[in-house]
Amino acid sequence: MSEQGDRELLLVGVGFMGRPYVAAARRLGLRVRAIEAHDWAGAIEDLVDAVEPSQGRYGSLDELWAETVHAAVEASRPTGIFGFTESHVLGAAMAQDRFGLPGPSLQAAVISRNKALQRGRFRAHGIGQPEYLLTNDLSESADWAGARLPVVVKPLSSAGSEGVELVADAAAFESAALRRASERPLLVESALEGPEYSWEALVRDGEIWFANVTAKTTTGAPNFVELEHRAAAPLAAPDAERVAELGRSVLSAIGMRTGIVHLEFRMTSSGPAVMEVAVRTPGDYIMELCSLTYGIDWHEMVVRLAVGAELPPPPEGPVRHAASLFVVSDPGEVVALDGLDAVRNHPAVVDAAFKVAVGDTVGRTSSSLQRTAYAVLAADSPEDLEEAIEFTRRTLSIKTVPVAAEE
Repeated sequence: MSEQGDRELLLVGVGFMGRPYVAAARRLGLRVRAIEAHDWAGAIEDLVDAVEPSQGRYGSLDELWAETVHAAVEASRPTGIFGFTESHVLGAAMAQDRFGLPGPSLQAAVISRNKALQRGRFRAHGIGQPEYLLTNDLSESADWAGARLPVVVKPLSSAGSEGVELVADAAAFESAALRRASERPLLVESALEGPEYSWEALVRDGEIWFANVTAKTTTGAPNFVELEHRAAAPLAAPDAERVAELGRSVLSAIGMRTGIVHLEFRMTSSGPAVMEVAVRTPGDYIMELCSLTYGIDWHEMVVRLAVGAELPPPPEGPVRHAASLFVVSDPGEVVALDGLDAVRNHPAVVDAAFKVAVGDTVGRTSSSLQRTAYAVLAADSPEDLEEAIEFTRRTLSIKTVPVAAEE
């Protein structure tokens, strides 16, 4: 066993996308104790040293995860704790705060879990963002929204575009108010114009160790489901500095200490404006894209931050070009899947898979959970990357047929 063999990482949530954290911790000689949902616990028990089953489910109540985190930390004091995704962040931060372990800070975790808290904090710090209104009754905000159409309606705590909706006109707002009458509270925001990006930063003691900008392509209105991500997005020097300043301002505003930050923004005509911030793993294989692009394992850097280990020198810049893409299919029953073997054999494709099977029913896509295939790609030049993206989109085929309405 290595000299770090008696040190332990408590990983809150693993699932599938969190497994690279386990591998990174193993390389660093750390024991791994995982907190996992009951339904997933059996699938990871051979990967880790111990599993603590939780009543929590992915996307479910933060409180259930926090309950299990607290019990696990009381029983076995870890060297570090990391909360994998949205519903894990708060429980992990509470334990980090109580036991003096590295983490984003309890304040940053709370703010990251509530988009209305973000809006209030960013307003106080003069950070660019949309105009907004917090409401317990969407219909009562009709006059405010009517003066600012189009507007975006969103829940306070969600991920993957779930519940995010662009409302274009007064009739559509009235329809949304009726359809979402039971949802409360909600944010109503003026719609931002401009290309969409994210900013990923690895942070220690409030200082940025390294950061990346990811360019995004989405389905557009009304739900803006993400279709493509390209790491190390090229920005003009003035824009790059504005984004860097935005990132620094957001870190200061939320009280970020140590860990990973995922900040989504639009580049508007007046500069970058914040959509939302999270202190957890970005989705859609962005961690893999950053690792491929910069030649370092971002999962390992996060583990090092969580346990207070030394960091290597930061990368000097990109060494490759990487992207992830996702497929949105027509609603209906899946009757055929083709092209996956050809895509996987392409030299620029790192990983690819269908997320549906023949016989599945595909609904209208309104969140990232409903996408039907993905691919992760890396190439030595931007031109080779774009060629591979086009080849993958051309080749991956998911055929659906309409489902007959029930009488």
